[in-house]
Amino acid sequence: MNLMEDAFSISVIDTDIYQREQLVLSQVNFQVIGGEFVYLIGKVGSGKSSLIKTLNAELPVFNGNATVAGYCLQKIKIREIPFLRRKIGVVFQDFKLLTDRSIYKNLQFVLKATGWNDEKAMKERIEKIVEEVGMIGFLSKMPHQLSGGEQQRIVIARALLNNPDIIFADEPTGNLDHDTSIAILELFKRINSEGKTVLMATHDKLIVDQFPARTLICSEGKLIESNTPQGEPLDFRAFIS
Repeated sequence: MNLMEDAFSISVIDTDIYQREQLVLSQVNFQVIGGEFVYLIGKVGSGKSSLIKTLNAELPVFNGNATVAGYCLQKIKIREIPFLRRKIGVVFQDFKLLTDRSIYKNLQFVLKATGWNDEKAMKERIEKIVEEVGMIGFLSKMPHQLSGGEQQRIVIARALLNNPDIIFADEPTGNLDHDTSIAILELFKRINSEGKTVLMATHDKLIVDQFPARTLICSEGKLIESNTPQGEPLDFRAFIS
């Protein structure tokens, strides 16, 4: 492990991002300070998900210098990846809840998979996190009994179970109506205000407008900052479908 001074941050320098063998983003450069909220925007297929998968060590890094939560992604060993992922919570657009078990069992499954074995401690942790996302009365329900917004709150709870330093959210409002999306963003903003780094991929311009933050843009195989060299805000409507 190659620890940085700030183990919460993300640093990507001169790194190419691949999906399978296809280059999707070239010479990517950006850094995220611990505790920042950053948007990653771009049209569908522009490389947002591939970048997040790379930062989560699902896709390999072949060149440059990429470090997440203190781990150098070019040098990370397979046995170290679970430890990296304990520092990262991932929120998906399509929820990825296990449909054959209750919400409680879904969350318990994650804790057991990451080394928890004390039933009482697991119960206390699950109840605490679910209460924080406003879903304490839903633990006995099955995923199909929840609305999209309710399922997304559970997915956020799942991402928070191991108290990660960083949250990667990949289009977390993509399948939600606008009002529900606003409620989910308010939840992310609260999580961020408590000190967690949030990198959120989206192509929802209304969300970005209503909750402005530093923005990175995937466009034409490159990653660019949302501000022009002169410091004036870039009109990024053309980059969001």
